[in-house]
Amino acid sequence: MWSRIREDVQTVLDKDPAARSVWEVLTCYPGLQAVWAHRVAHRLWHWKLRWCARYLSHVARFLTGIEIHPGATIGRRFFIDHGMGVVIGETAEIGDDVLMYKGAVLGGVSLDTGKRHPTIGSGVVIGSGAIVLGSITVGDYARIGSGAVVVKPVPDHSTAVGVPARVVRGPGVPVEPSTQLNHQRLPDPVAEVCKALGERIRVLEERLGLPPGECGVADQSASEDGA
Repeated sequence: MWSRIREDVQTVLDKDPAARSVWEVLTCYPGLQAVWAHRVAHRLWHWKLRWCARYLSHVARFLTGIEIHPGATIGRRFFIDHGMGVVIGETAEIGDDVLMYKGAVLGGVSLDTGKRHPTIGSGVVIGSGAIVLGSITVGDYARIGSGAVVVKPVPDHSTAVGVPARVVRGPGVPVEPSTQLNHQRLPDPVAEVCKALGERIRVLEERLGLPPGECGVADQSASEDGA
């Protein structure tokens, strides 16, 4: 037990540069406290002490703002950073070394009593406000962009963004730990399509001999030069 506690504390120290001491981690990280409460509730759940398990998870939600159903299965070194609003459903399964930010949801889309929540592979990063719905699988070392709504499986080593989420990068090589938090570098598929359309219109204007911007799309290169 003590080795797991030390491992959990070290995970926070490794993944959050704002963590300055063990005491600070123990007392000021609700994501860590919610995971510890879940471990006890999960054990009670499997001992068929269902009300006790649910009540403990309810108290943990009141204290931390994080709701983890005691039936959910969570791997090692799981870290919830700025965890307010996180919800993890009953049949969710989470692998090792997963990082989840505030407002993320692992939810269901069915009233069935069987498997209805996502399976999250190891090494996955789930951005702020991301929602993963249904009995789908997010592969190992995948990244889910902030605000994405994932309703289809995501392959290993891939990046999914948007509403509904689309895979915009990968499958490929694993994401380097030093860059896995750089959500500002995630591709923007809508912006890329708009850029491609603008370039196509510019080419058509040139072929028709029209001045730049005649079709309602300003010459981006000219505006940039003017700036």
